[in-house]
Amino acid sequence: MISSRRTAAIVLRQLYLMRGSPVRVLPIFAWVAVDIVLWGFITRYLNTIASPGFDFVPVLLGAILFWDFFTRVMHGVSGAFLEDVWSHNFLNLFASPLSIREYVCGLVLTSIATSALGLLTMVVLATTVFGLSFLVYGLMLVPFLLVLFLFGIALGIFASALVLRFGPASEWIVWPIPAFLSPFAAVFYPVSTLPPWMQQISRLLPPSYVFEGMRAIVSGGAHRGTTLFLSACLAVLYIVLAAWCFTRIHRHAVRTGLLARYSAESTG
Repeated sequence: MISSRRTAAIVLRQLYLMRGSPVRVLPIFAWVAVDIVLWGFITRYLNTIASPGFDFVPVLLGAILFWDFFTRVMHGVSGAFLEDVWSHNFLNLFASPLSIREYVCGLVLTSIATSALGLLTMVVLATTVFGLSFLVYGLMLVPFLLVLFLFGIALGIFASALVLRFGPASEWIVWPIPAFLSPFAAVFYPVSTLPPWMQQISRLLPPSYVFEGMRAIVSGGAHRGTTLFLSACLAVLYIVLAAWCFTRIHRHAVRTGLLARYSAESTG
């Protein structure tokens, strides 16, 4: 049974870290603001040279906003986990009554808080500065964000499992994961433009269905709800698999003593 008090303690620890060091809060706003401003001016320039009647703002700037939201969700989970890596706090946590499920739930709740702040920043900038209206996506905006959120959580848990298994040096694999996936997720172009082998991988990624649906809606076409339902099912499946992977790796680390060696390695 998951204890809400112990889960909340993980979230509270992250809040104390942010309160004690404002520098930790700055990246939540800074990077998303840079992306929105940069791509906002790019879309504004493209509108000046494109055919009349076509608006790049909901296509490109909207895609950037969605993709940055997904990235913030993933990094929210893995970043909170890496705080324990950097502070050498693993033995303290797992010597307590805290269960691995409570720990992971705490990471997920932390990600919800940080990604919500990042999303709010992006929405304010994109709307007030570049005139992006989210009404263009209609009611599909909510399921689009939900699918990206679920897949971001899954990827964040899996990335944390990689660090737990291979040590602190593997954190350099974690940060570029969204960049590695972006060509297959078809953020800026239809899946049909990809070669066949990349299309096969794309169909396994929930974000590809989101961005295909977003472009269909903006262009005035219809988006099939069955494809979005499929993407949501894939995202939930990946969460289950990622949680199973993290749990197995944690059990292996405890059983073999890797957790203690891991802590000693990180202090060296």
